[in-house]
Amino acid sequence: MSKAIPLAPEALCRLCDPSQFSFETTNELTDLTEIIGQSRAVQAVHFGVGIQRDGYNLYVMGPSGMGKHSMVRQFLEQKAREQERPADWCYVNNFEQAHKPKALRLPHGRGAQLALEMEQLLDELATMLPAAFEGEEYREHLQTLEEELKTQQEQAFTALAEAAAKQQVKLFRTPSGFAFAPLRDGEVVSPEAFDKLPAEEQAAIEKDVASLQEQLQTIIQHIPQWRKETRNKVKALNHEVAMSVVGGLIAELKKGYSELPAVLDHLDAVEHDVVNNVKDFLKGEEQGEGLGGQQGDPRALHRYKVNNLVLNNREEGAPVVYLDNPTYLNLVGRAEHLAQFGTLVTDFTLLKPGALHEANGGYLLVDAHKLLTQPYAWEGLKRALYASQINIEPLEKMWGLASTVSLEPEPIPLDLKVVILGDRILYYLLQEYDPDFGELFKVQADFEEQIERTPDNNLLMARLIATLSRKEQLLAFHRDAVAQVINYASRHVEDSHKLTTHMRSIADLLSEADYWARQRDSELVEGDDIRHAIDQQEHRASRMRERLHEAIQRDDILIDSSSEQVGQVNALSVLGLGNYSFGQPSRVTATVHIGEGQVVDIEREVEMGGPIHSKGVLILSSFIAARYARRQPLSLSASLVFEQNYGGVEGDSASLAELCALLSALAEVPVRQSLAMTGSVNQHGQVQPIGGVNEKIEGFFEVCRARGLSGEQGVIIPASNTKNLMLHPDVVEAVRQGQFHIYEVRGVDEAITLLTGVEAGELNEEGEYPEGTVNARAFERLHEMTLIRQHYAEHAKEREEAEQEQPTTEEPPAEPQ
Repeated sequence: MSKAIPLAPEALCRLCDPSQFSFETTNELTDLTEIIGQSRAVQAVHFGVGIQRDGYNLYVMGPSGMGKHSMVRQFLEQKAREQERPADWCYVNNFEQAHKPKALRLPHGRGAQLALEMEQLLDELATMLPAAFEGEEYREHLQTLEEELKTQQEQAFTALAEAAAKQQVKLFRTPSGFAFAPLRDGEVVSPEAFDKLPAEEQAAIEKDVASLQEQLQTIIQHIPQWRKETRNKVKALNHEVAMSVVGGLIAELKKGYSELPAVLDHLDAVEHDVVNNVKDFLKGEEQGEGLGGQQGDPRALHRYKVNNLVLNNREEGAPVVYLDNPTYLNLVGRAEHLAQFGTLVTDFTLLKPGALHEANGGYLLVDAHKLLTQPYAWEGLKRALYASQINIEPLEKMWGLASTVSLEPEPIPLDLKVVILGDRILYYLLQEYDPDFGELFKVQADFEEQIERTPDNNLLMARLIATLSRKEQLLAFHRDAVAQVINYASRHVEDSHKLTTHMRSIADLLSEADYWARQRDSELVEGDDIRHAIDQQEHRASRMRERLHEAIQRDDILIDSSSEQVGQVNALSVLGLGNYSFGQPSRVTATVHIGEGQVVDIEREVEMGGPIHSKGVLILSSFIAARYARRQPLSLSASLVFEQNYGGVEGDSASLAELCALLSALAEVPVRQSLAMTGSVNQHGQVQPIGGVNEKIEGFFEVCRARGLSGEQGVIIPASNTKNLMLHPDVVEAVRQGQFHIYEVRGVDEAITLLTGVEAGELNEEGEYPEGTVNARAFERLHEMTLIRQHYAEHAKEREEAEQEQPTTEEPPAEPQ
């Protein structure tokens, strides 16, 4: 096997050459009108918005900070400007069933007009109706009716009195009613004189009085009927007077809504109710006898008002609404209440719209996580989309938790596109566990997290920087600064051939670089400002990294970077704290002894290892068995552990280091501690790529630099990770000066050769490894363990057979005590 050659400095960081740009500063560039590298997502959004079929709502997915919300909202607002403004929606009183308000649909802008005209109508009625009922004409008509009733009663009693006089009987009107008394010579007969009259004459008089009493009773019985007839005439008069005022006003109002039958029906109902309840428009002293004389409810006139639930009074286009707090009530609307005399009351004027009402006819954007964490909000949204209508319904009624009488507003038809923005994991969970989701959200717009790093995309990134700088009022950026941003974009995505599309990170870096440039009174943001901003970002977040590296320098955490040890390898891992991650070396050790082919993962045994890490250990166990146990049993037991690990291990990026530690212990070959390594391995010994390669290399480099670079130190990485290298300039410079080295390997044999300085060895034609190689030593050690195990097995078998051949003697039973 040829000697490993470290990677050249040029392979460690692919730097952007500023000379490729024809501009000097970003002031020379035009604004970027499209989002970079999101053609798939943009096409999906175009499709989802364009197709007008049920269920074709959108789920826009990708990590936060990708610019999803800005891009989608910008597109929707542009699309909405081309659409017609949706109708206004109003709630009005239902005069037949007050708890079921009616919904009115009016052309945009007409809802406010109707509400204003209804207010003006009420003002006019409040003035004209009292004037009409206070007028002389009305009072004369009312007085005439009252006099007719009085005349009719007087005529009846006069006729009765005349009939009684003819029969020598006088009709008296007393405080307690009416009475009859006999007459003699024009004088009333006293009771004493009546008793002295002959019996026949008394009987005749009593007969006449009884007949008159019957006639009086008939008249008295007719009086309520006469009064009722008079009241009906008064009502007819009131209706006529009210109609003379209301009819003309309502007729004039109807002219403006002749094309809206629902509004005309409502105005007819208003007219009928006003005429029947005209007393509500009059003060108590103005109502008079003809109107019942009772004071109207001061809130009664609210029933004639118009509740403008949604007014689409924007200049043009359909609404685009983003709901930041998607609670159930904020989605579907609510009925508010007023406290009156210790109770809560409500009516149609207290109905408030939800986001579905406001976005009706347009687009509603909502965050998936916020929506799903609000109780019943997701269910409420699905119900509205399935029914294609919005029903304002309190939660307690929807779930049958209360049976009190409440408002039941007429549902409003729903026609809109819902756009949910969220992570991919939520999309796949909803697809898996909610059968309704696939029916209602049939379009997915998946945002790319990275794009190819090509000259064209580099120029697009420069235009993006120019656009953001003008939008956020930042200083112009020199092309050197643009190149540094492109380098940062590659490092952020951990690929020298890619650029990140995480717009928030780019925007934050630009803002911070602008700050540092202004601190030095510069008129341009230079490349040094970008580098300084990156360094400051890292410095603000690096307290924990510095404490851990300090613990290594003080030997609180044991990391050897100079000697050689058997069964001990420096593995590299990445620790993540929030949005900051850094590399950390860890000591991996292995021990072997005679056994039955088991490799014990101590981390797994104590439940500190995750499933992926345990899988990696099982894979390297399979590799050991496949390589060395083809012609003999695997007569070893081994143990692997991350020393001084107290927080758990997950991932398989240390499986290469664990395998090399196990091979070193098995072959009894020391490992160079000046080298650290990372990489996963498969059952065939091939080294596979891992994540965080830049942080891992830089973590070990910092430890070595603090102790002093010797020129022997370095890191072994998978060859497939070379394209991911975007290392810090300090590491690149150390490699250029020969003080630090980065090696790439493709298989475990290359790695163990680098670590030990001893050739791994390959099988020859006889199926044997060359003498002195690592594999040969490992095979010999295993063979020795096999022989020892066989020897002890044979010895144990002989002893067992010997014990079986010895005669057994029965001891006499013990005497009872």
